[in-house]
Amino acid sequence: MKVNSLRQQLVQMLADLKAGGKSIAAYGASAKGSTLLNYFGIGRETIEFVTDRSPIKQGLYTPGTHLPIYGPEKLLDAMPDYVLLLTWNFAPEILAQQAEYRRRGGRFIIPIPEVTVV
Repeated sequence: MKVNSLRQQLVQMLADLKAGGKSIAAYGASAKGSTLLNYFGIGRETIEFVTDRSPIKQGLYTPGTHLPIYGPEKLLDAMPDYVLLLTWNFAPEILAQQAEYRRRGGRFIIPIPEVTVV
């Protein structure tokens, strides 16, 4: 099943990055992103925080995983090595918005339709 294969690939990649001392955040406090985190078993042991453009979500926590949600400026403040993109359907737009983070060496992990690092 494709979902199980994606889960295995993503969880292994994140575990390898963490074992290598890399910091990981997430972008997009979406319902589908929370579903992915919960179903794949990815939580606070892996992801440090989530960023989202919506002021309504900032200051709250993701359901189930209880990750703190901040505004996108947190990416430049914290400069995590990697950001798991939980709103993969908006990847081109978000990658463009986060040009400065990427220019400084930050990388995005896009989990769907296949695990990709950009």
